[in-house]
Formats: sequence, structure tokens, C-alpha cells
Amino acid sequence: MTSKIKVDNINKVSDDSNIISKCGTTVTVGAASDGVRTGADNLQAADGGNLISQSGTTITLGASGDTITLASGASQTGFGRTGTVDWQTAIKTSTITAVNGEGYFVNTTGGAITANLPAGVVGAIVSFKDYAQTFDTNALTIVANGSEKIEGLTSDLILDTEGLATTLVYGDATKGWQAVNSNEVKNIVKYVAASGGNSTATCGDFKIHTFTGPGTFTVTCAGNSGGSNSVDYLVVAGGGGGGGNNGYGAGGRGAGGAGAGGVRLAATTFTNGGPSAPRSACVSALPVTATGFPITVGAAGAGGNATDGGQGSNSSFSTITSAGGGKGAGHCATFHGVPGGSGGGGANVSTAGNGNTPPVAPPQGMPSGTGGASNNNFAGGGGGGFMAAGGNGNPTGNGGSGGAGGGWPSAFGTNGQSSGGQYYMAGGGGGGVGCQTGGGGAGGIGGEGGGANSPPYTAGNANYFGGGGGGAGHAPGSTSTGGNGSAGIVIIRYKFQN
Repeated sequence: MTSKIKVDNINKVSDDSNIISKCGTTVTVGAASDGVRTGADNLQAADGGNLISQSGTTITLGASGDTITLASGASQTGFGRTGTVDWQTAIKTSTITAVNGEGYFVNTTGGAITANLPAGVVGAIVSFKDYAQTFDTNALTIVANGSEKIEGLTSDLILDTEGLATTLVYGDATKGWQAVNSNEVKNIVKYVAASGGNSTATCGDFKIHTFTGPGTFTVTCAGNSGGSNSVDYLVVAGGGGGGGNNGYGAGGRGAGGAGAGGVRLAATTFTNGGPSAPRSACVSALPVTATGFPITVGAAGAGGNATDGGQGSNSSFSTITSAGGGKGAGHCATFHGVPGGSGGGGANVSTAGNGNTPPVAPPQGMPSGTGGASNNNFAGGGGGGFMAAGGNGNPTGNGGSGGAGGGWPSAFGTNGQSSGGQYYMAGGGGGGVGCQTGGGGAGGIGGEGGGANSPPYTAGNANYFGGGGGGAGHAPGSTSTGGNGSAGIVIIRYKFQN
């Protein structure tokens, strides 16, 4: 029979300190502050498997095939991550504030989403997966913290490939976050690429698309902030048509010159030092996405025959709309000036037509002049231009001058009236002469003059985009026709290379 010694404690003889003790199911080896040392290199379980083993300076927890598990509530430090993340089961459908060590399923079905990365610490790791296979339609934009980099660039990383999944690991300050586990992710400098327009030209590193009729500006690459991702624009509406004269009586009867089409522009890619500079200051370029943008180019208003001219039509690009120019008033018709992008000139004794209608900031145009009357001489008021109001009809019979249009350098091409290195459009039409001895009002630069006091009494057409037609001149006993306005134009400019 085997002998047994049963005790709860084994104590040291000299100081009665604990060597081995048992309390319930807990076995304690050594006393507080003791060092416990085994003569073997391994601490083994009852089945002989290693719990802890040492070989030289390498200490191994567990044996091959074992799973090491931290108890609930316990934490580890100093071990780092294994290159994996903890995937979050809540699907993300809005802005993500990423946390080191987490992965996210991202559903962009409802629209594009932005993910903000945590501060970069060497070894930090995050992952993203296209949950609904919609990154190609609505991209995920990943934004680094502050000035930190992604793949060596300070620009955002855009994931726009259907079904894409990627893991980002922070390496160092030089390259920042780098994509691993995916060879499809590259953060490179991208530039806007597009097609469309009646003509396309280049100006250094910039491309210019010009639309003189309706079409589509098709963006095939939206670029990024490292290259370009927005466009400058010049949107000019159709100019109004000049008013006509009905030949009323023997006295002078001049009609109103038409207003220019409204003008809206952004000029961030060049120095706009010309007269239109105040109207482009503080106007931001327009961000674009990879889609088609319909372009509308406003038609010109026709000159009136013995009546008012026609209103100019709107031009538009994306969220930008410029209003058509106000029509010139015909004598014995509307009389009063008519509102528009720039106001149409009045006839007889009349009020001015308001410009910048509907209102936008900066203003898209200016008001017209009023008609003038004295001793049976009724001179037409000048139409408003982009940069200046139209002049009032002179009581002595001279038509009011059209307001000046806007000028800009060749960064938008060379369309328009060339003067002093600038190219002008959207000038107001001059008012028609109101007596036998006066003269038609001069057209604003970029517009057309008013009708004269001798046959054919008819104002010429505006020759420049968005210009207002001139008002018809005095034509005793016969009708005369105001000048047609000019159609609008849409010009888009962007950086396409470096």
C-alpha cells in the first residue's frame, strides 16, 4: 500500500514562511516577495504539454496548436497587432471616424461617404470593405489626420472601384498610411479629364471647352486635390433684342436698346486683372464629379419691328444659371425698361429696367437707362451691360449709350471684342435716336449701337456673345426694326496636367 502525507501547508523551518499552500482550489507556491524558480526549462500542464518554455533568450507561451486567450476584462500591452483588425458589425452609412485596430463595412448606396483616419502611430491599422458593391457609383473618400500622408501624398485617398476592400497600415511620417492586402489601391495625383463643346483648346497646363450651342460637358475623371478637382467657368446668357419704332407721327421716336445677357464666372486658375475682376473675386471654382453636365446656351432675343424686342434666354452649367438680357422697349409699346440679366432700355418717358434679375452675388448685370423726352423728341435708353448701367436717352434726341460689357484675358479663349489685351462680351445695346439731328446711342463694349436718324433707321445686330441689340432709330411715317441680340456662350477651364 502506498503511503500518503496529507497537509495544507509546507513551511520553511527557519522562519515558518510558506513554501506551498492550498486554500480551496487555489495552490500558492512561495510567499509574498519570494522568487520561485524551477530547475527545468519548461512549466508543463498535467497532460505534459508546455505552458511556458524557454530556449536561450526566447520564451514561448503554450505549445504548437494551442490557443492563448486573455481572460474577460484582461488586456495586453507590448505585443502589437498581428496585421488584422476587429471588424465592426454595424454597417456604416455615414461619415466614419476610424479607430486603430478596427475594420468597417461601408454601404455607399445612399451617397458618397468620408472616413477620417486616426492619428498616425507606427503600426496603426484600419480596414474598409465595399459592403454593397457601390464604390464605383458613390466613392469612399479616406482623409488622413491633419497633414499626415496616405501613400506618400497629402491628398485624400478615393476608393471608387466596385467591391474593393483594403487595409491601411501607418508606416512612418514619410509615406504615412499605406495600403496592404490590396494591389488595386494607389493614391496618385489625378487631374480632371473631360470632353464636350463646340471647340476645345489648351492654354499651357489648362484645357478650355467652349460651347456655342447646347451640349454635354462629360467628366470622365474627377481628379483629386493633388492635381485638380474643380473647374473655372464663364456662363453668358443670350442678349435681348432692341426695341422697334412704329413710325408714330412726324416727331422723333427712338426705341430702347436691349440689355446684355447675364454673366457669371469663376477665375481661380489665372489672374483676372481686367475690368471684370471685381465680379470674379471670391468666387470659388466649381467641384466636379465623373458624370455628364448638360449645357444650355441661351438664344438671343430678336429685334422688335414696331414693338418691343425679344427677351434673351438663359444659359446654364451645373448649378450656375445666367439670366437672359432684358428686351429693348419699343416706342408706343412697353415704354418702360424690362428686367433681365442686364436691364433692357426704356423708350419715351420711362423707368429703367433692373439688372441682376433674379439676384445673385456677385451681380450678373446692370440696369438700363431710361427713355428721354423733350419737345416731341423721344430718345431710347441704353441697355445695361455686365459691368455698367445703360445711359439715359438724351432729351435733345441722342439715344442713351449701352452699358459696358466685361473683359477677361485669353485664359477663356479669344471670343468677344478684342480691346487692350482683353476680350469683351455682354455689352448693352445703344438706344435709338429720337430726332432728326441726333445720333443713336453707342453700344457698350461687347454690345451694339442704336439706330440712326436716316434710312434704314434699323440698329445692327450685336456681334459679341451676350450683347444686347440696339434700339431702332427715328423713322417718321414708317416702322423700323431693332437689332437682334447675340446668343450666349459657356466656357469651362480646368488644369489637366502639370
